[in-house]
Amino acid sequence: MNKRRPNPKQVPDPNEPLWRSTLRVAMPLNLSYIPIGLACGILLHAAGFNTLLTGLVSLLIFSGGAQFLIATMLTINSPLLSIVLMLFFLELRYALLSSSLSPYLKGSSNRFLFMFAVSLNDENYAINYLKFATDKKWTGKEALMVEHYSLLFWAASNVVGSLIGSALKIDLSIVNFALTALFLYMIVMQIKNRLTIVICLISGVLAAVCMMLTKSTLGLVISTIIASLIGFGLEATLRKRLPDSHWLWRLRSPGSKKKAVEHSDAN
Repeated sequence: MNKRRPNPKQVPDPNEPLWRSTLRVAMPLNLSYIPIGLACGILLHAAGFNTLLTGLVSLLIFSGGAQFLIATMLTINSPLLSIVLMLFFLELRYALLSSSLSPYLKGSSNRFLFMFAVSLNDENYAINYLKFATDKKWTGKEALMVEHYSLLFWAASNVVGSLIGSALKIDLSIVNFALTALFLYMIVMQIKNRLTIVICLISGVLAAVCMMLTKSTLGLVISTIIASLIGFGLEATLRKRLPDSHWLWRLRSPGSKKKAVEHSDAN
């Protein structure tokens, strides 16, 4: 039998520069940022941001969800306090993401950790966590380069999108439709079990009720806090008392009735 020869492209080149090998790792993410970044830049311009502000927001915030949220709330004339609070709760997840990477960054200087923290987002976190877990030679320097490459592509796409938006006349009703579709997509991608669907419905009802009571978008902040506490309490109670509950069954898996008890056992 003929043995399959190893693909030379799968063997890393020891003479390849570090910047090029790291760019190759980050390139799939970088390319995926281009269409989303263009759309984000166009929508931010439609919400009133000029090209310079769009570039600054993309560099300082570096979160597609947060930037789309800013565009949404500005188009409905939300107060600044509501926007800041919503961004705070939306981005609070990065505290958990960064803590899971901290064991791999022990011994790093405070300056390095600051640079690493401000350029962290969901996508480059996923790449770096996978590399740290599977490649013992992966270093913090390479992880930081992945973050900076993704930040560069994202910011450049936002700026180009803003330039495109300045050359086009966009109806704000289309912007609202696009943002609604985007956030619905983000919700669908977060659904992992039946309990998540229940929490989404509770969040929607609470958001409508709180906004009617407060008569402002501050109700979104209140409903977000309440829904988060309800979801945390329900999941903790079910995992402790009813680990076999069908509300914890995983969705979108080959065995749809595979229970989340496996996850709790692993912990």
